[in-house]
Amino acid sequence: METIRQLRKKVDEVDEQILRSLSQRAEICRSIGLVKDKHGFPVQDFPRENDVYARMRERAAELGLNPSHVEAIYRQIVSMCSAVQDSKNVTRENEMEN
Repeated sequence: METIRQLRKKVDEVDEQILRSLSQRAEICRSIGLVKDKHGFPVQDFPRENDVYARMRERAAELGLNPSHVEAIYRQIVSMCSAVQDSKNVTRENEMEN
């Protein structure tokens, strides 16, 4: 039987994967934000957001997770990625890096 320490190490590894995936998602959303800005599209796309939430709820149920909890997590992820898409935030982030 695995020890708690071994199991926590596995959780830490999964957490690292989650963070890397969030970073990758944010980078893609940053690119989407540049395209939206160039074409004058708004940052928020509510139909798209609702599709994401519905898809994640369905997938969560398939995986035996609580759909409401997963949706709450994805609402935070979408909020973070919307902030990344906002050209004002991108400019601020670039200024802070330099």
